[in-house]
Amino acid sequence: MIRRRLSLLGVLLALIIPAQLLASPPPDPQKKLDHALQKLLLTKANGNGLHRVIVRFKPGAGQELQDLVNGQGSVLAQHRLLNAFTACINTKFLKDLADSPLIEWISTDAELRPAQDGTMTGSSGSIDELRGSLGLGETSPVGTGIGVAVVDSGIANSAEFYGRISAFYDFTRGGIRTTPIDEYGHGTHVAGLIGGSGLLSIGQYQGVAPGVRLIGLRVLDANGGGYTSSVISAIEFAINHKTDLGIDIINLSLGHPIFESAATDPMVLAVEKAVSAGMVVVVSAGNFGTNPTTGRAGYTGISSPGNAVSAITVGAADTHATAFPADDTVPAYSSRGPTWYDALAKPDLVAPGNKLVSATTWATTLYQLHPTARVWSNTGYRHLRLSGTSMAAGVTSGVAALVVEAYRRAQPTAPALSPNGVKAILQFTAIRLNGPDALTQGVGELNAAGAITLARALTPGSNGSPRLMSWVDPVSVIGGYTAAWSQNIVWGENIVWGENIVWGENIVWGENIVWGENIVWGENIVWGENIVWGENIVWGENIVWGENIVWGENVVWGENIVWGENIVWGENIVWGENIVWGENVLWSDDGGGR
Repeated sequence: MIRRRLSLLGVLLALIIPAQLLASPPPDPQKKLDHALQKLLLTKANGNGLHRVIVRFKPGAGQELQDLVNGQGSVLAQHRLLNAFTACINTKFLKDLADSPLIEWISTDAELRPAQDGTMTGSSGSIDELRGSLGLGETSPVGTGIGVAVVDSGIANSAEFYGRISAFYDFTRGGIRTTPIDEYGHGTHVAGLIGGSGLLSIGQYQGVAPGVRLIGLRVLDANGGGYTSSVISAIEFAINHKTDLGIDIINLSLGHPIFESAATDPMVLAVEKAVSAGMVVVVSAGNFGTNPTTGRAGYTGISSPGNAVSAITVGAADTHATAFPADDTVPAYSSRGPTWYDALAKPDLVAPGNKLVSATTWATTLYQLHPTARVWSNTGYRHLRLSGTSMAAGVTSGVAALVVEAYRRAQPTAPALSPNGVKAILQFTAIRLNGPDALTQGVGELNAAGAITLARALTPGSNGSPRLMSWVDPVSVIGGYTAAWSQNIVWGENIVWGENIVWGENIVWGENIVWGENIVWGENIVWGENIVWGENIVWGENIVWGENIVWGENVVWGENIVWGENIVWGENIVWGENIVWGENVLWSDDGGGR
């Protein structure tokens, strides 16, 4: 059965396409406003304040709407790929604008943060142990010829990236081309995990793919803050310049709380456009896994654009400074699924992201604010230890580059491996961790060795669909431990999990899954319009999970969550226009997007 499953993986790679986002509508969709804007109207109905919004309009209506908006505020940026523009408008004008028949939807131009956790200190293994935990060795690919766009706070012009930052554009200043810079330090750290050469540490802190080209697209300022519209502009730029800049992968180690369905979320729409254009998009899941006051774990903490179906949404894993995967865990801060509004199964997988050492410069904000996170390499150069799903996304982007290179080298004349194909390979070869559930770890932990092996074994079939050209044993030996591949793929509302595939109008994999309009998983899940999970979940218009979840217009989780227009988690979370977590944590503080 395993042989048959592997032989049919290529069919799956070819047939998986970006799913239609069959999303449940936000509250009162007639208003054409996201949740945060609807709340704004309720709380500031008579106010005159200005508010940044992203306006999507019907084809041909852009100029008329911009003329109208300029009388009540100002247009800040154009997003032609989405038929949209960003504007700063008077709150009083918001409802009238939403009532216009020319409007498709209006979203908050949300402030966003990098997905780094505040836990940056403590013991940590070196990057050599990170590479070992991924199964990489001296003969592994290094990402030669692969272009990775880092949409972040920038990339410092460090010797770690000498000659490999092929382009740099600053979208905090309108997308101008400039010399590489990173005042905050987060983007440099992520870029180092993706492709740092290790020059400043004699290989001690080398990145996953030290041969990649880096394209810096700066969207976060010196304090780590930025706007959704800047990210959308950067993604649009990457799509328009994919060929001339050679962009294969986009890394987004940032996000904001989900305020609307993925079907209307403008950052999600931009991500889906990038995937359709042939670029792999890797996104951090977010660091909303626990209540920082009580330490209690919670679900539905995935941040946008981690709710994009086609993105590779990555949670964090803790390797505990060993290459032995059997002791790996998922840190409490790593966001769990499902996604809010749409209930999509996320994260897709987890990757090392806890207390990782990578490149920095002394002048960055992070380096100055966190002296206990400073690390000196064996050569005396400065490095920084950070934790979070930001770091996990960077590691995954590096591995994605290795997969793309491995396939290109094995099949130099073949069509490019699709982004969905890369995602399927990473999920199929992941290693399932003991303990965490599927909404915590996705299909399992990233396995670079297995992904490279599978990519090398694929070849285009007669219809262009990838197929296996030789037998592949679905296990990897990492740190002396023989680990079985997950052999599972989770895609949006759909799950593939079992012993074999029969493809007709639906997929039947094993004896217990039907992938069409509904899913049957074993004896205890029906996921179509409703879900019955064991004896204790009904997920249709509402959810009852055991004795303690009701999810309809609101969520009551145990005795301590109500999620309707806001979230109250225990006594200490309110998630509406901002996040207040406990008495003293805001989304907009410098704790790294907690």
